[in-house]
Amino acid sequence: MPAELFGERYKFLPKEDVLTYEEISRVATVFARLGVRKIRLTGGEPLLRNGVHNLVSLLASIPGIEDLAMTSNGYLLSEQASALAKAGLHRITVSLDSLADEVFGVMNGRGYGVERVIQGIAAAEEAGLSPIKIDAVVQRNVNDAGIVDLARRFKGTSHIVRFIEYMDVGNINGWRTEQVVPAKEIVQRINAELPIKPIDPNYFGEVAKRWRYLDGEGEIGVITSVTEPFCQSCTRARLSPDGKIFSCLFGTEGCDLREPLRTGATDDDLTAIISRTWFKRTDRYSEIRASLNKPIGQKVEMYHIGG
Repeated sequence: MPAELFGERYKFLPKEDVLTYEEISRVATVFARLGVRKIRLTGGEPLLRNGVHNLVSLLASIPGIEDLAMTSNGYLLSEQASALAKAGLHRITVSLDSLADEVFGVMNGRGYGVERVIQGIAAAEEAGLSPIKIDAVVQRNVNDAGIVDLARRFKGTSHIVRFIEYMDVGNINGWRTEQVVPAKEIVQRINAELPIKPIDPNYFGEVAKRWRYLDGEGEIGVITSVTEPFCQSCTRARLSPDGKIFSCLFGTEGCDLREPLRTGATDDDLTAIISRTWFKRTDRYSEIRASLNKPIGQKVEMYHIGG
């Protein structure tokens, strides 16, 4: 939770407003019937949810789901990696914006150090949750001086560092365009010290552009949603904890599934609702951002629907 919001007076969602694991699994099953093959658990921080390995187990058993992943800040990962793997999780992505404790502490808003995250990554590797991806949001004059250090730290380890352009998600991060380090600059800085070449995407809709080290010691990714938007190839839907579908990371409102879930809707009813929501979507905020004369409204916060 963001430090500027979370405190003694913060009002969490009442437990009854949050989807149960069984409800999440049912929604995921309907999505799988519609052709979804990949599920990612994200947050906030998914490892804070009690018994999250039980949810992993439910999702892993859904016919048609071929890839089950999780994004975590890594803080609790060393304690839970083994249970997650045994429950059926395939892969893990860990957020790590810097190798410098003081910089990382500023960016995570809690003052947490790097070592515990590194231990979590090691535990995930030992548990077989691979390939492990390391996500780093790059913000100018905050952590951009450590881009090459981060790439070098994981080069040759089979882990993939993905550098993400700083985005204006939600409403509270104080985003300004001058804080964005363009993907081209990120690539240039790394290439100057660790030569790389572009390679083809793994699949249609992959958000990260891939670059391989010329010496064969792995690859990196760069996510370019500010300078080179990819709205046209977006294939991602997001389900919030309280049961709303969002068809865009920058969405302002979602389509409610919780009410029909709890008032007798059949799977065919849910399929129809999801299909209507998906096929009428017109989201392309990243493409039109520069042309907007005023904000689009109160965007959903990233900690509510994940990355």
